[in-house]
Amino acid sequence: MSGELLTGVYRNHAGEIISFLTSEGRVISYRKALAEAEEGVITGANVQETADSDNPMDFDLPNVNELPEIY
Repeated sequence: MSGELLTGVYRNHAGEIISFLTSEGRVISYRKALAEAEEGVITGANVQETADSDNPMDFDLPNVNELPEIY
């Protein structure tokens, strides 16, 4: 598998993911991670359409809750 992987998450006070740590050591926003996953820069994370009009795209990442939280 080529490309970067998501290896950690940063959450806000409400527990929502706001950014990710990648296997290359980059910290990228949630939206940037979505864009890079669509472009194939981030691998191992699928992007899917959602019914949410505020956030029409979201990760299909079953193990996102298993990623370590970074503070």
